[in-house]
Amino acid sequence: MNNAQEKNMTEQDIIDYLKSNPKFLQKNPDAVDYLLPPKDNTNGRRVVDFQHYMVEKLKEDKRMVLDTTRDIIEVSRENMQNLARIHDAVLKILEAETFDQFIQILSVDVPVALDCDAVSLVVEGDDRLPKTQMRAVRIVPQGTIQNWMEGNDARIQSNIKGTEAIFGEAAGLVQSQALLKIDQTMDIPATMIAFGSRDPELFADGMGTDLISFLCGVVERALLIWMR
Repeated sequence: MNNAQEKNMTEQDIIDYLKSNPKFLQKNPDAVDYLLPPKDNTNGRRVVDFQHYMVEKLKEDKRMVLDTTRDIIEVSRENMQNLARIHDAVLKILEAETFDQFIQILSVDVPVALDCDAVSLVVEGDDRLPKTQMRAVRIVPQGTIQNWMEGNDARIQSNIKGTEAIFGEAAGLVQSQALLKIDQTMDIPATMIAFGSRDPELFADGMGTDLISFLCGVVERALLIWMR
């Protein structure tokens, strides 16, 4: 562009150029430093107040940071509470003096700790398992657990109907579940722990299983003790 063209350029030419190049400021952000934005939208004109926009953007960013921080703190607090309750349940499991007491803790105290409605211990028939009449122990035929688990160590399912073979009388309540397979390298029969909830989304695909996996590990070792 020569000097003559520059002298003849009008404000309308600039406006027309910016209209044709809406990404001009994105590509040339330093150009904002050469502009003096209006203090407000006066005389009914549709004028963008850059300063006001930047302040509002900063306020919005601050609100977003505060909301995110509050969410992180709330999740951390909830995780700490859940961890404390799991630890309490584990201590009770370790204090059990009989197999029936162990199963009662597993089916009564653990659901309270996890805020769910049912916990069952499902075992494929084995003579080494201590005899019990506790309903939370479900005996199933050989190969049943493998079919349920479909080759997985854990299955987390939401919006389902509880299975009576897993949860017994509580099956009607169950609308989501977490099934965890006991480690069979510990020389115990094929076993799984089933957690069920009436909340269809309490156990959902993608949820973390650290706490219930830890609890599962404790139950594995407790079972090994009771079967000796």
